Amino acid sequence: MSTPSPIRIAAVLSTEHRGRLMSHAREVNFPEGARIFDEGTRADSFWIVRSGTVTLEIPVPGRRPTPIESLGPGELVGWSWLFPPYVWQLGAEAMTPVRAYEFDATTVRMLMDADPAFGSALGHWVGRVLALRLHQTRTRLMDMYAPRLAAS
Repeated sequence: MSTPSPIRIAAVLSTEHRGRLMSHAREVNFPEGARIFDEGTRADSFWIVRSGTVTLEIPVPGRRPTPIESLGPGELVGWSWLFPPYVWQLGAEAMTPVRAYEFDATTVRMLMDADPAFGSALGHWVGRVLALRLHQTRTRLMDMYAPRLAAS
């Protein structure tokens, strides 16, 4: 279901921009099975995984949520914080104990507005994450529903 991410923070952001973002990080922990966020709720924070595994999932009517992607160290959890109306588009759950860096979305958006180079770098990173998540979601949904459509 998941392949190593080509968009981990260390591979995408410069040392300067990474340092600027990380200066606003707060260390948090999630126990195994903890809901990090649910689709449709307010997106006012985001996380970078330090250790453990977070599963992104999409709700499917009449079924349990469908896993879309598993995220590990250095990967961004959440992109909805950057785009109005700041509401989560997926759900996320800690599949193992997770240690993460947490960021306040409002603070980071203000930093991005105040420094266009930083804002551009972070925006491009989140955009790349969003493109990958869209691809993963489409692939997962095709895996789920294409066999049923072919059988009809």
